Amino acid sequence: MEFFKSFLDLLFFSLWIFVLVAFFMVLFRVIVDIFRDGDLGGFGKTLWLIAVLICPFLGVLIYLIARGKGMSRRDVEQAASVRAAQVEYTKGLMSEAGPASEIKAAKELLDSGAITAEEYEAIKAKALAK
Repeated sequence: MEFFKSFLDLLFFSLWIFVLVAFFMVLFRVIVDIFRDGDLGGFGKTLWLIAVLICPFLGVLIYLIARGKGMSRRDVEQAASVRAAQVEYTKGLMSEAGPASEIKAAKELLDSGAITAEEYEAIKAKALAK
């Protein structure tokens, strides 16, 4: 019977650790959102931060109830801006690849005098053969 009691104690201890870690994740998420919110003035940010730091559980709960929709809206906007930046970066990578870019680079080298016309034609033929 001792084994089962200690096993249940271990399970409850694991549950409380999980709850504590989850709470700290939400707490830090709320603190980051307080500073990220552009609509909230300095005085409002100070009051929310004091409320969250003095009484963490109640402060986080009230913040999530009062400003949860704005928090999710800011998350969606940030995800959209990250997605747009990724798409723009990928477009830049796609335009730099391929035979056309190799021929363009070889033409620039030919115009600058770094390579001869024969070398340019060889690079061009090699790029077009791909």
